[in-house]
Amino acid sequence: MKKQQSGFTLIELVAVIVILGILAATALPKFVDLSTAAEESAVLGVAGGLGSASALNHANNLADDAGLTTPTAVANVTNCTDAAALLDGGLPNARYKIISATIGSGEGDSAQCTVYFDSDDDDSNDADEPDATFTAYRVAN
Repeated sequence: MKKQQSGFTLIELVAVIVILGILAATALPKFVDLSTAAEESAVLGVAGGLGSASALNHANNLADDAGLTTPTAVANVTNCTDAAALLDGGLPNARYKIISATIGSGEGDSAQCTVYFDSDDDDSNDADEPDATFTAYRVAN
């Protein structure tokens, strides 16, 4: 009785390796590019949270001034960086920065503030770092 060998030929193995190489070469740039998109989306999310928190703080201040009870304590916000305290736990991590700017002088004044992710950890808002804007309202009790 003749013993039959089983397995793949060298040609079949080379063909599979070439196909996997082509797939990896076309898919890899798309996955590498996702990190930039993720950083931009995260900054937009943080800016949205800061804007919402600032608007809620302003609304609570108006309600408090009108003599109504508010569900949360009103926090003082006189510049853009004060808005970080409105988020539970502050900014997500130390690499998120807010550009400090004064918010008017009157109660309820607003300013466009910028938050950015310091991707190269140099404490500056370079063009290579994603940023987003949010509106902060002045609240001074």
